[in-house]
Amino acid sequence: MSDVVLLTGATSGLGRWLAPRLAAAGLTVLVHGRDPAKVDRTVTEVRATGARADGYVADLASLAECDRLAAEVAARGDLTVLVNNAGVGFGPPGGSRELSRDGYELRWAVDYLAPVALTRGLLGTLRANAPGRIVNVGSVGQEPIDFADLQMAGGYDGVRAYRRAKLALAAWTFDLAADLDGTGVVVNCIHPASLMGTAMVHESGYPTLSTVDEGGSATLRLILDVDSTGGYYDGPRLSRAHPDAYRPEVWAALRAATEAALNHDRRS
Repeated sequence: MSDVVLLTGATSGLGRWLAPRLAAAGLTVLVHGRDPAKVDRTVTEVRATGARADGYVADLASLAECDRLAAEVAARGDLTVLVNNAGVGFGPPGGSRELSRDGYELRWAVDYLAPVALTRGLLGTLRANAPGRIVNVGSVGQEPIDFADLQMAGGYDGVRAYRRAKLALAAWTFDLAADLDGTGVVVNCIHPASLMGTAMVHESGYPTLSTVDEGGSATLRLILDVDSTGGYYDGPRLSRAHPDAYRPEVWAALRAATEAALNHDRRS
């Protein structure tokens, strides 16, 4: 049986680059996106190469849809690889604060809470099908988290919102890797490349510094070839995340904030 990968955010940018190449490597690709037409287009492109692909539509700004997506994929019983790639960038310069469908600051919700919720719903399947892999697409841009103002009500900036969510993603990666040690499921985080030429970067107004090919090649290697766990990669190189991402007190505060958010959503 070939490996099966759920690739979130597979219909544009880095995800669209990865989808056909993962298929060419022999994986069945579960193409996720929030636009049904773009999901269908990407599935068709992958299948046109003779590879296997199926489409899944979900808006990861909704934790209920994260749960639904996880349940649908888990029901297949064959998942071995999860790539948490979908995300929200800086937004336009001077952009206003945005909220998710559950009322959380949007970048915190999509870039951090959604990968956690989706991964939790798929861990049972990944462990049952071990060896398995989880790759979290992060960023070298990371800022300390103000746990007293997770909603950034005290002053909003899209760049800061993005960077603190990416710090949370890295810290959670290392915490999860420790929890899964010995299970056969490895977990790593990658900064693919700086300011790739994607729609997300163009919207931010920042100049591009690297290509999607560069970031894609590094990410593809991590997905296919790296068996170690708990690492942070800057492109193809093993590197170090922000110091806060390794601090036990940050892990503990992040766990508490995450449980509060996810449990509150499930009670509502």
